[in-house]
Amino acid sequence: MLLLLLLALAAAWSHGQAQVTLKQSQVSITKGQIKTARIECIGEGIRDFRSAYIHWYRHIPSKAPERILYIGSGQAVYDESSYGSKFSSYKTGTNVCIFSIDNINSNDEGTYYCAYW
Repeated sequence: MLLLLLLALAAAWSHGQAQVTLKQSQVSITKGQIKTARIECIGEGIRDFRSAYIHWYRHIPSKAPERILYIGSGQAVYDESSYGSKFSSYKTGTNVCIFSIDNINSNDEGTYYCAYW
């Protein structure tokens, strides 16, 4: 069974005069036969969330965190072209960004988190 660890991020900082908070909906996901994992990032205090750049990272122990993609008002932009067949992201509602990992395998183990600046 494959375990994907997700960082329950509740970081807050000042952005202008508004306090910004990002919350991820799940602390961990364990996937067996399921081939796709979806992680939800809820942004609070971000003016014009639909246009804001939300970044998605993966951290594997003993390695530096790596950015996988970011998404603004259009389609996701990938840090490596090969990531487009594995990862995807889209925004929904007024403040939710969804990150998906397709065809899960043991190479996908790690901590995934969203960020905004």
